[in-house]
Amino acid sequence: MKLDVIKLDGGKAGSVDLSEDLFGLDPRADILHRVVRWQRNNAQAGTHKVKTRSETAYSKKKIYRQKGTGGARHGDRNAPIFRKGGIYKGPTPRSHGHDLPKKFRKLGLKHALSAKAKAGELVVIDEAVSAGKTAALAKQVKDLGWKRALVIDGASVNEDFLKASRNIEGLDILPTMGANVYDILKRDTLVITKAGVEALEARLK
Repeated sequence: MKLDVIKLDGGKAGSVDLSEDLFGLDPRADILHRVVRWQRNNAQAGTHKVKTRSETAYSKKKIYRQKGTGGARHGDRNAPIFRKGGIYKGPTPRSHGHDLPKKFRKLGLKHALSAKAKAGELVVIDEAVSAGKTAALAKQVKDLGWKRALVIDGASVNEDFLKASRNIEGLDILPTMGANVYDILKRDTLVITKAGVEALEARLK
């Protein structure tokens, strides 16, 4: 498929041929869902923790005498039945991550790129280069109508462009190797440089 290439100032810079294997697939929600779920689960800290009855700070002394109170026979104030006692079978630190085959992860990225292309939310720019001034880049982004955009560059990101973009709300920059399904789908516009297109095709071939 053919797509026009633009410059950051809005001018035209020719066109580019996009691979049908990457940008021409019929997006499948089930594949995208599985990959996003894998990403978010791996990112989850899993540091939640509660205290068991052996960890709560109360005396081990028997609360009251065994007989004659007319109540239940309790021996430990740390028991889960009491307020501020230990929690029974509560959460403990663990990993929420799970495995997903590398081929499936690649397939998910292809479907994410195709989803953006099909929705008309894919933009190809000549290059992501800036003089390092936030105000100038912010004006260009506003003129282009990018509100929540992800820019994917080649193997590395231009330092001046990265510096200028840091303080612009809704604009994120990633090198090709950092491109992932979750970040692509949560933005309104996906912007890829010509170098980024070539690098993605090499990565996902």
